[in-house]
Amino acid sequence: MIDTAGQTLAVQNVRSVRAVGTRAVLAELSGTPDVLALQALLVENPLPGQLDVLAAAETVLVTADSPASARRIAARLLQLDLIAPAHREGELVFIDTVYDGEDLAEVGELTGLGAEGVIAAHTGQIWTVAFAGFAPGFGYMVGENQLLEVPRRSSPRTAVPAGSVALAGNYSAVYPRRSPGGWQLIGRTGAAMWDLDREQPALAAPGHQVRYRAVRDTVTLAPEHPAQVPAPELASGLQVVAPGLQSLIQDLGRHGHSGLGVSAAGALDRASLRRANRLVGNAPSAAAVETVAGGLTVQAVGDQVLAVAGAPAELTIETPHDADAGSDDVDFDADGAGSGPSWRNVPMATPFALLDGETLTIGAPESGFRCYLAVRGGVDTAPVLGSRSTDTMSGIGPAPLAAGQLLAAGGEAESGVVGHPELQPEYPGTGVTVLEVVPGPRADWFDQTALDSFTAQDWDVKPQSNRVGMRLQGTPLQRTRQGELASEGTVAGALQVPPEGLPVLFLADHPITGGYPVIAVVVDSQLDRAGQVPIGGKIRFRWAESTLSGTATTEPVTPEEEASY
Repeated sequence: MIDTAGQTLAVQNVRSVRAVGTRAVLAELSGTPDVLALQALLVENPLPGQLDVLAAAETVLVTADSPASARRIAARLLQLDLIAPAHREGELVFIDTVYDGEDLAEVGELTGLGAEGVIAAHTGQIWTVAFAGFAPGFGYMVGENQLLEVPRRSSPRTAVPAGSVALAGNYSAVYPRRSPGGWQLIGRTGAAMWDLDREQPALAAPGHQVRYRAVRDTVTLAPEHPAQVPAPELASGLQVVAPGLQSLIQDLGRHGHSGLGVSAAGALDRASLRRANRLVGNAPSAAAVETVAGGLTVQAVGDQVLAVAGAPAELTIETPHDADAGSDDVDFDADGAGSGPSWRNVPMATPFALLDGETLTIGAPESGFRCYLAVRGGVDTAPVLGSRSTDTMSGIGPAPLAAGQLLAAGGEAESGVVGHPELQPEYPGTGVTVLEVVPGPRADWFDQTALDSFTAQDWDVKPQSNRVGMRLQGTPLQRTRQGELASEGTVAGALQVPPEGLPVLFLADHPITGGYPVIAVVVDSQLDRAGQVPIGGKIRFRWAESTLSGTATTEPVTPEEEASY
């Protein structure tokens, strides 16, 4: 730590390291000073294979580029000498709050303060943002006392309104936008907690001090996706005729921004995105359209080369009767005049031409859930933090596609030719999909009976599932350990178990931190398959041999690795 005289004091080293799936590890420390020290060290001097670092209450999550790198990082973390970074006094931020939250009365009962006492305690102290997480602009704020310490809800809400002021454990926070959440809601604010147009997007960033002020006036937030300025006339690309149930622009995601509370997002079925791009000659990471359950219809503006990969579906092209008077596809009446449009089908996982004025419709999948439509050159939209992906939880990236929208084709083609037709894998149907998992970092919160129940039953995918996470229905799992888990970093594929005992499988748009124990993590190679399980489908989990056995602390560090740090 840094004492009042400015002298540097050593802090404790990493206490233990736990595996989080096969490509991440969780370093456990004794408190916030140790967490900040390790985070600062890893940011300034990354370990070999390190991709990202995420600080939380008592842990630091380190993601790696491979299972082998994760093992080496786990061993190396235990040998680091930590020195606390210099303390900097943060600026003071005021947040005007209307105290009328759904859980205000319950929090009053839990704390014994009553509703008015909760308001007085919340506004009567300075809160400090210790770390960011869950979502962009979501700062975990620590108060000056423990008067408002309350547990999370036993079952998280599927949607918490934007601007909700909330409590959980020793923390207070504001939900930057509408999202799932399990915190106790005590009020609401109109403050813009996250704005990419600001030099510092987060209103309350780590180190800032916060004072809540009670107000009586109703507050409103700006729309999550403000009205767009009309775009210039599209020279070449696709016009959305019908967006279907949900169609989003996705690439391979934005990585390395967890410190801002930003998850990777990106395509849920990465292999299908790469396949579609490969077929039209694009770079693997070019932006494409991810669409759910069919119904997407687009019209070509100029001649285009397209490919659709992912869940197998019928692809129908409609040619207007006046689009090509000499085409063999046009129907003629007895007088030889064009009688109307014609239709033809094209195969999946095969490049094809969509000529100017023609429309393509993607039908309902025969199996699986998500299709990926690639256009040669990639979908050209402004990148945000290095990616064109839509993050449905944070609101970062393009808004969901809407009828009449124009999608410009960009310059992401990297080959002068298109690819050959490719075979596609089998996709999950209405039967049981088996996913391999490794023990989670908090599997020790469950006894063998619960672990056996986790893998012995078929879990139903509930309708409330989305790109943030799949909510599962089955026989609830019982914890052997009660109480609250300090918020800690998590990964796509993590299976969190809230107190009600029903797991939630995190997908690409998941919150980067969570406070429920993770019983298991789907291995990375199975995440694409998980993203294709339809609503109403069934999942069975099967233990895989863990690449990171136990706590991954026994593998020695080689001299070469020691020298490289």
